[in-house]
Amino acid sequence: MFNNKTVVYTSGTFDMFHTNHLKMINYARCLGDLLIVGVSTDELVCSYKAAPIIPFNDRLQIIEALRIVDIAIPQHTLDHTEIVKKLHIDAFVVGDDWVGKYDYLEELGVKVFYFPYGDGISSSSLKKTIHDTYDQVLNAVQKTKPEKIKKSE
Repeated sequence: MFNNKTVVYTSGTFDMFHTNHLKMINYARCLGDLLIVGVSTDELVCSYKAAPIIPFNDRLQIIEALRIVDIAIPQHTLDHTEIVKKLHIDAFVVGDDWVGKYDYLEELGVKVFYFPYGDGISSSSLKKTIHDTYDQVLNAVQKTKPEKIKKSE
């Protein structure tokens, strides 16, 4: 608690910003008075999965532009111990694809919430859809091109 306000922290890559990102941030907003959102740097993301499509500075600006976000900050590590202590975090929200990963924060007095993404949209599913659609279009175009006529020798 900071100045009698409940401080909530949520974090993520927020690549290819979509409605599940917005739902999780809205959920986090409802849990307290001050919402801080950490945006994973490109270097951090690359340490555990493929590089984001959208560059870090763009992703940070998207999060900063949301009215419901009080503060957007870079996230340089998956270990939130230091940020919890420095920013007096009371609650932490993260997608349920990280279930169990942040339980250690409860030892620091932080209530951890794993937001249920469910079967909805994700950045990974968006990337796959874009890739698959591009492949289909490319294959269709290649099938409609006339074969090159070989010159008689």
